[in-house]
Amino acid sequence: MTIKRIFCDMDGTLLNSQGRLTDSNAKLISQANLPFTLVSARAPMEMKEAIDKLELTGPQIGFNGGLIYTYKQNQIKILHQQALERNDSTYLVNFINQHFPHLSQSYYDLENWYTYKMDNGIDYEQQLTRLEATIIGEEQYLKVQTSIFKIMLITFDGNEMRALKAKLEELNLPNVSIQQAGDFYLEITHKKAKKSVGIDYIIKEEKLHKKELVAFGDGHNDLPMFERVGLSIAMENASQAIKDKVSLITKTNDEDGVGYGIHHFLL
Repeated sequence: MTIKRIFCDMDGTLLNSQGRLTDSNAKLISQANLPFTLVSARAPMEMKEAIDKLELTGPQIGFNGGLIYTYKQNQIKILHQQALERNDSTYLVNFINQHFPHLSQSYYDLENWYTYKMDNGIDYEQQLTRLEATIIGEEQYLKVQTSIFKIMLITFDGNEMRALKAKLEELNLPNVSIQQAGDFYLEITHKKAKKSVGIDYIIKEEKLHKKELVAFGDGHNDLPMFERVGLSIAMENASQAIKDKVSLITKTNDEDGVGYGIHHFLL
């Protein structure tokens, strides 16, 4: 089987539990010399460290499919983008702040991560990504004066997460996607910002066929990605529900599972 491109989730898949791409994993992936696309809910600035380490020059997928881009000379070249509608982002930011004022809340445009208060959630994310949020005034934050790709909400309280998700879904906004990522994150993007949409774009542009494609992932939001490829590989740390729907299972994200899987299954 000739592999033309590998699509790979980041958190829980490519990155270990500390949010790092290990040198050994990067070496295994680079040695394979196969076209490699990161597919993540992360912003480009949160993906850059892995892109640089793997020396990736091809298309990458950020914001869950809301942005398809390449890095050239340290500059983002946008291939396709789908930010939230301005009226939706402004409405949601104000709605969340009014109904869940103590919630950890922030949002991303193309190059910045904004919040108006430091709290445990922002601190947790800063440690995970090794990036610092840009803190602006609450009034400026609520005006939303930029194109937002993702609103990120963090809570470590399961009951609050359920209440938050239910309240937002009741709004029934037609152009908005609300997805829980892991136990602590709720991410809001445009409805057309999906991992599968990003992959479909690259498949069309590069005239690829399903049988030539491989994907690595660990979560429910990776299932549409798995449906687009000929060979789907889940991490050992994925839930059984995910494992039941894939072709193969590799080692955990803390055992360089992506690098191992490439060498064990593809070469």
